[in-house]
Amino acid sequence: MAETAVRVRGLRKVYGDHVAVDGLDLDIRRGEIFGILGPNGAGKSTTVEILEGHRKRDAGEVDVLGEDPGKASRRWKSRIGIVWQNEIVIGDLKVAEAVRHFASYFPNPRDPEEIIELVGLTEKANARVGGLSGGQRRRVDVAIGVIGRPELLFLDEPTTGFDPAARRQFWDLIRSLADGGTSIVLTSHYLDEVEALADRLAVVVKGKVVAEGDPATLGGRASAQAQVSWLGADGPMTHRTDSPTTVVSELAAYFKGEIPELTVTRPSLEDIYLGLIKEQETVA
Repeated sequence: MAETAVRVRGLRKVYGDHVAVDGLDLDIRRGEIFGILGPNGAGKSTTVEILEGHRKRDAGEVDVLGEDPGKASRRWKSRIGIVWQNEIVIGDLKVAEAVRHFASYFPNPRDPEEIIELVGLTEKANARVGGLSGGQRRRVDVAIGVIGRPELLFLDEPTTGFDPAARRQFWDLIRSLADGGTSIVLTSHYLDEVEALADRLAVVVKGKVVAEGDPATLGGRASAQAQVSWLGADGPMTHRTDSPTTVVSELAAYFKGEIPELTVTRPSLEDIYLGLIKEQETVA
């Protein structure tokens, strides 16, 4: 089995005078959770739709699970799963009915009861989907997305509208799917979600990948200067440094012990992300 689930080279998509995707390159490995970040209008949704086989490209090479999604067979389509940003409208069906219905579309589906248990809805199996909470309905979407044993799962803003507890439970579910061997492509505006889930990620701006890597090192994050802050005699103090341990040691000696209101931080993923966007916006 090839190690690459998705390979994209020189992808381009134009709508009239607007270049939505401009020579984008991308590699997604099998078995990893890969995050795609970018501001609205950056081209990430168009890119994902092309990978799913739902939108034609104007130029470039695209290989998804060994096939061109623009020419892919029905068998190829059965190998991918999609959880759309908007819920699937199946409110009148019971949970078990909905999952069994979609299972019938696939040549080798997973057991519906097993999937319902996997997404934590066993106690709601006979409840109508329309009467579930938002988080529970989203779990139905995931059950439908994975019922066909997808090798590659696309998740588009999967936790929009979730409360914090439901989001954490959903993260556990996604991790369990990845542990089971499913490759996952995640698009989300929640930076904490991407940081918690993604093995690697790409930032897309103006139709191009401007940075790629794991969340801890993206855009030089791991080597960026630390910010040491404390409460001095004249008020709050801040110092940026490549050697925070040295600064803290000097402060401890100065204060002869505990340093008032000491914090040591490095740039967050959000800081790096916003910096990348700002940098690209200044490029003519």
